Amino acid sequence: MRPRTQDRHLPACVYQKHGAYYLVKEGKWRRLGKDLHTALIEYASIMAMPTDGVPALIDKALPAILKGRAESTQTQYQHSARLLKDAFAEFRPEQVRHGDVVQMMDAYSDRIAVANRMLTVLRMVYRWALDRQLVEFDPTVSVKRYKQKPRDRLISEAEYTAIYKQCAPWVQVIMDLCYLTGQRIGDVLKIEHAHLLDEGIYFEQQKTGKKLIVGWSPELLAVVERARTLPFTLKSAKYLISGRAGTMFRHTNVWRRFKDAARAVGINDVTLHDLRAMAGTEAERQGIDPTALLGHSDRRTTKTYLRDRSTKVVAGPTKVRTEKTAKEKQF
Repeated sequence: MRPRTQDRHLPACVYQKHGAYYLVKEGKWRRLGKDLHTALIEYASIMAMPTDGVPALIDKALPAILKGRAESTQTQYQHSARLLKDAFAEFRPEQVRHGDVVQMMDAYSDRIAVANRMLTVLRMVYRWALDRQLVEFDPTVSVKRYKQKPRDRLISEAEYTAIYKQCAPWVQVIMDLCYLTGQRIGDVLKIEHAHLLDEGIYFEQQKTGKKLIVGWSPELLAVVERARTLPFTLKSAKYLISGRAGTMFRHTNVWRRFKDAARAVGINDVTLHDLRAMAGTEAERQGIDPTALLGHSDRRTTKTYLRDRSTKVVAGPTKVRTEKTAKEKQF
C-alpha cells in the first residue's frame, strides 16, 4: 500500500471527502460521519466486528441457499441477506439468541413481508450451518412469522389497458404472454423457439418443476408473431424475446418497466405478478380450469390467485311439489 501524502492523522483506509469521512474498502465508500470524533467511533466499531461473525456465515451459506432457485427468488434472498448482515454485523453465530431474532422481527414490523423473508433466510442459514456442525443450535426455532393478509388485488381491464399503452412494444409482448399463458414472468422470459410446439407453448415451471403446454389461441399466436418481429430480436437468438445480444431479459428490468408505466398513469398498487392472478381469475370466469392453467397441484393454492370479488347471480331450486294438484284430486 502506498503511504499517505496527506491526512496522515487518519487511520488506514479512511479518507475525507465532501465534508465527511469515509472508510474505503474493495472500492466501496462507507460514510463514517461528518466530524472526526464521530468518524473515529464508527471506525472503531467497524474494526471491532468479528471476521468470523454472522455476516461471514451468511456469505458461506448463501450459494447453497440460492442454488436452483428462480431469479426473482434469488434477488429477494440476496436482499434479505444484506439486511441480515447489517442487523447481525456485531454477532458471532453462537451469540445469536431467540430474543435477538425477535428483536430483528420487531424492527421490521412495519414491513412484515420483508421481516418474514429475512426470517426465512436466517433460518436456512442456521440449518445449513447445523448440518455442517458449524453451530450447535438454531436461534430461529419457534420464532413466529407475521401473519400476512393474502393479496387480493385484481387488475381491471381498464387498468391493464392504461398501463399497456405506457409500455414499449417489447414490454407489451411480455405482458400479453404473461396474461394469455398465466405463467410467472421468469417462465415467460425463458420461452425458447424450441418451446413453440404444434399443440402450444411448452413450459417447465422453474419454481415447481411442473410441466405443461398452454394451447394455442388466436390471441396467443398473434402475440408470438409480434415477438418475432420486434426490431432488436435476433433470428439466431435462443429465446423468443431477447435483448440486442440475443440474451434473455432480466426479470428485474421488466418488473421495473412495468412499475414505471403503472406509476405514470397513477396506479401504484399493482405488480407484474398480478397478471398471473388476472389470468387465473379470467380463466375461471370463462369456464377454464385455473388450477391446470397456473400449474398448481393443489386447488387451495389456486384460490389465492382467484380474486373476483363481484356479487354472483345464482339460481335457486324450483319448489318440489309433493301434493296432488287440484285437478288430480277431482278424479
